[in-house]
Amino acid sequence: MNDMNTLPLLQEFRKRYPKSGTPQAAWAPGRVNLLGEHTDYNQGFVFPMAIDAGIQIAGALNGTERVNLYSLDYAAQESFLLEDIVPSVQNTWVNYIKGVFVEFQKLGLKPQGVDLVLQGNVPQGAGLSSSAALEVAAALLLNSLHGWDTGAVDLVKLAQKAENEFVGVACGIMDQFASMLGQRDHALFLDCRSLDYEAIPLPLAQRSYTVAVVNSGVKRGLAGSEYNIRRSQCEQAVEMLEQQLPGIGSLRDVGEEHLALVNALPDPLARRARHVITENERVLKGVATLKAGDLEEFGRLLNASHASLRDDYEVSCRELDTLVELALEVPGVLGSRMTGAGFGGCTIALVPQPSLPAFQEHIHKHYTERTGLQPEIFVFRPAPGAGIITGAGAPLS
Repeated sequence: MNDMNTLPLLQEFRKRYPKSGTPQAAWAPGRVNLLGEHTDYNQGFVFPMAIDAGIQIAGALNGTERVNLYSLDYAAQESFLLEDIVPSVQNTWVNYIKGVFVEFQKLGLKPQGVDLVLQGNVPQGAGLSSSAALEVAAALLLNSLHGWDTGAVDLVKLAQKAENEFVGVACGIMDQFASMLGQRDHALFLDCRSLDYEAIPLPLAQRSYTVAVVNSGVKRGLAGSEYNIRRSQCEQAVEMLEQQLPGIGSLRDVGEEHLALVNALPDPLARRARHVITENERVLKGVATLKAGDLEEFGRLLNASHASLRDDYEVSCRELDTLVELALEVPGVLGSRMTGAGFGGCTIALVPQPSLPAFQEHIHKHYTERTGLQPEIFVFRPAPGAGIITGAGAPLS
């Protein structure tokens, strides 16, 4: 369910663009990754869920060759010609939308001029994929406004290419996939090689558990440079393992039965590869445990994932480790781990709903004591993926 009120968006649209046509509106959610970290670019498995916070865009064709945008959140506007799309330095949020226009043009489609107004409620800079939500909402809205019939998975690929090629961020496909294809009360099991996916029921409400997301307040300053180093180290590990395992194309092709070979690699390649291989296995086990309704085992897999990210992949930091330790001190919490690229950002925890006040109090008090930082705590529900909004309520699903 899209809990954002669409009315202010449509009122702003009418005020800013009185001569424009009848607007349509699209919604796309952010996401949080439950399991499967740094496996996506190794062609492995991931397990994200769409969250009930996202981006809304209202728009209509304007009969010109110009795109006009206004962001309610930033109180900022931008305008550009379709024949001259270049990155914006001042309003960087516009680049995610510009990239979507460029990718449609590359497909041989001819986007027309559009008036757009957007707003969002995904926490910024927390690693919850506000950028993917923006790209997916823009792609879905343009597809609808022009009457094109681009399929959902093709729109996902287009949104990812917009971020890779126009914005210049080498993200995997998980974020856009979760935003487009998430389902209410489910997480999405995604094979990043084949793009096969399956919606897996999350038995949270039945068991009175919730997913708490805690923003550490640490900006992920190292995430970009260290991300590229980790990718390179994984590629080096594959090259070395190929000598004993001919035919492997990525760490996805290396199983736990090969860990003796992996452990014989030079450090840190052995640890980097070991994380990816065991994390893929944790995703598969996590899906199986949820199908069996075993939240306790799923929580243990979250804990094991964090230990691996901290020790083998070395993408955690003191603040994230502190949040995980504090979460596990609260009675009833089943598991906790960092989520996202690392070096800051967020952790997740499986918290019993009756324990939420105690969880929030414990985190706020002791995290600030230990780090001097103020955490932000969000409680998200597994939400449906992107859709065209009907009336002032929920997206079509």
